[in-house]
Amino acid sequence: MLKPGDKLPKIELPDQEGVKRKLKDLAGPQGLIIFVYSRDNTSGCSAEAAEFQERLAAFKKKGFGVAGLSKDSVASHAKFAAKLGLGYPLLADDDKRLMQELGAWGEKKLYGKLSLGAIRSSFASDAKGKLIKVYPKVKAKGHAQEVLEDLG
Repeated sequence: MLKPGDKLPKIELPDQEGVKRKLKDLAGPQGLIIFVYSRDNTSGCSAEAAEFQERLAAFKKKGFGVAGLSKDSVASHAKFAAKLGLGYPLLADDDKRLMQELGAWGEKKLYGKLSLGAIRSSFASDAKGKLIKVYPKVKAKGHAQEVLEDLG
């Protein structure tokens, strides 16, 4: 997993509207928060996405953009974003390239069984793409507030 001081990968992915987005273009004047989640429309992922939406104005006030990231398709992201009324991009990483580069794709245990999948984690970078904080293996509930508080 990337660590503070590392640079975000230079990659372009489609958002829920199919628009190719560069990470640097999603950042606010102070930086970008990327949260990696498993799947659209699951209870934990829905709760996490909704919590980031509830705090979106506070993130923007602190100068940070927010983006969600999963392997789901553009079409799936579009339905998920509409259902939850999300006002930030959901990036479709269907080949898992960005998640792998971040270190947020790998082996995990679910109900005692090992599988490969997205590792729920978040990455806070400055406006130049340098990571300032990494949150590995987070819990969905309360995480957005934790990130917001860490930004000062």
